[in-house]
Amino acid sequence: MSKATFDPTLYNKSNNEPFNQVLDKHLSRRNFVKSGLGLSAMTAFASVGLTACGSDNETVPKPVDPVTPVPPTKSSAKLNFTSVAGSRLDAVVVPEGYTAQVLAPWGTPLNAKAAPWKNDGSNTADDQANSVGMHHDGMHFFPLNDAGDDGLLCINHEYIDEDALHPTGQTFDPTSGLRTVIDEVRKEINAHGVSVVRIKLMNNQWEVVINDGHNRRFTGATVMDISGPLAYSSLLETRYSPDGSQARGTLNNCGNGYTPWGTYLTCEENWPGYFANRGSLTADQSRIGISKTSTRYGWDDLAGHDEERLDEFARFDVTPSGTSAQDDYRNEANGHGYIVEIDPYNATSRAVKRTALGRFRHEGCTFGKLTEGKPVVFYSGHDSQFEYLYKFVSAAAWDAKDADSSNRLQTGDKYMNEGTLYAARFNENGGGIWLPLTLDSQTTDGKTLSDSFATLADIILNTAGAADLVGATPMDRPEWCAVDPFTGSAYLTLTNNSKRTEANPANPRLKNYFGHIIRWDEGDKATEFTWDIFVFGSPSDGNAETNLSGLTDLNQFASPDGLAFDKRGILWVQTDNGAKEVTEETNDQMLAIVPSTLVDGQEKQVSVTADNQMELKRFFVGPNDCEVTGFAISPDYTSVFANIQHPGNWPYSSNAAEQTPAGVTLRPRAATVVIRKSDGKEVAV
Repeated sequence: MSKATFDPTLYNKSNNEPFNQVLDKHLSRRNFVKSGLGLSAMTAFASVGLTACGSDNETVPKPVDPVTPVPPTKSSAKLNFTSVAGSRLDAVVVPEGYTAQVLAPWGTPLNAKAAPWKNDGSNTADDQANSVGMHHDGMHFFPLNDAGDDGLLCINHEYIDEDALHPTGQTFDPTSGLRTVIDEVRKEINAHGVSVVRIKLMNNQWEVVINDGHNRRFTGATVMDISGPLAYSSLLETRYSPDGSQARGTLNNCGNGYTPWGTYLTCEENWPGYFANRGSLTADQSRIGISKTSTRYGWDDLAGHDEERLDEFARFDVTPSGTSAQDDYRNEANGHGYIVEIDPYNATSRAVKRTALGRFRHEGCTFGKLTEGKPVVFYSGHDSQFEYLYKFVSAAAWDAKDADSSNRLQTGDKYMNEGTLYAARFNENGGGIWLPLTLDSQTTDGKTLSDSFATLADIILNTAGAADLVGATPMDRPEWCAVDPFTGSAYLTLTNNSKRTEANPANPRLKNYFGHIIRWDEGDKATEFTWDIFVFGSPSDGNAETNLSGLTDLNQFASPDGLAFDKRGILWVQTDNGAKEVTEETNDQMLAIVPSTLVDGQEKQVSVTADNQMELKRFFVGPNDCEVTGFAISPDYTSVFANIQHPGNWPYSSNAAEQTPAGVTLRPRAATVVIRKSDGKEVAV
């Protein structure tokens, strides 16, 4: 999530209670469990007099005690670059012997319908509909050949910078204060969503292939199909889609994922701010944060304009006005808040919103380690303070032949339309429980979700509200997940939470300005897992209770956000830093580490500590004011792609590492940066 779209409002009003003990400042190592549950003994927890989530009369499953761990498999990767120093420049920084190229910046034409990007902001809405969108975020590379030097880059576009998008910002009526220019609003809607971009490596430089048949845009207005429990539901009926089968647009696309069958997953995060119900909010609208007063960019100001097409602006006002849902847009927001599946290889296919995976402020969607004959698992965080971690377990068992499916969205139907959605509860003994969100699921007051929800569709519509009732653990802004391809361990960034005044084991620091990364391993049962904290963000000069991982000037970080493993077992950590103690030293960054190689004498996985922190290396630093976000890598590991969102005064040239000269003011452009070794060999090792 960009700091520019962060909503500090606390929407979780539940009384879910934290654990009765917190981690001691000397968090000890944990052991990896390959089968069953297990965790090495932690140092003593310090009691703070809090009531436990689990009481003697609770009706949810009890945690399982740890058992003897089994050694993990291990990556053979060894990081072979020198950690770069922190930087405060209008330029990126990469290790010695590497190059950094600017690729596909905002406004890059995808076809001949778009005029070249103009540095005065005067491109039209139609230009934007046929060009790369604004504020790049999550992304993935889909190869088109075995060499991996030709492929499709799918890029999320989270939000807009109105002042950069238009020549002089937005236009308002001086009397009413309302938006007045149709093309401005359409341009803003078109700058959102996803770009699918054909790129080729030519003479050691990646190039956008303009007019390629794969190039396409999904915007805030693109028609998409609905699948899963909410498909054809009365909860999605609108004047535009009376049968509840379609939704228009995807908004605030932040984190991402991909599937084993070759499709792209884009995640709708801070979408509630785009809608307003100026009447009485429903329970799900209150819980997720729909406004009662105004929409984020005022797109609904132009509702009823003579040039409006198919209620393109009116739909953002979800106040009931007709006699039924088919007469207005009271359900328009119900079509947002999902994981959206895109087939990048099929340019004629529609995107599909997979409602079975829950409706909330999704940040990332990552599948677990695949096992033939076992369900496919997806993890997703709800990026907001005191929100939850979720997983979806498919009803269908994994068939490896589906990895080569030619009908990829049909394969998505198989694995993503039916299954069980769970919310996580972390227990103080290093174990945890996945709490199912089904009608017969028991709530903390001894009832079931069927006492509060009539159907599974109702549960999905208010996923967070259902998780409140079953007793999930409120977390410190759960964002991106990543799964180690060797061990199967899952990792989650907990970005920060300045409002935390009560600790629990999974979120042990009060006023958690620096964030941390948590790790867990699934148990034999779908409802069980074990966990530990992998690394704590901190300034290098933090005290013993802050710098729990012993970080130094060469790897200090705060607010971990983007997270991804490559297939070599290297974990890439990106930051959206909001802590001045670190921002004074360095811009946002990307670090690398190989977790499976951090083991003790018994080959058991351990956390990052002062003794092994040198294994965490700073690989990349972004330009001033930016967020480093989105990760992709070519199949031969020679090109790493990282996105630069909302830079301040960058890029000056196609060389991302070239400093913008003093006195030069640029119209900033979010862009992808491609990092390669000068000798063309594998990156990082």
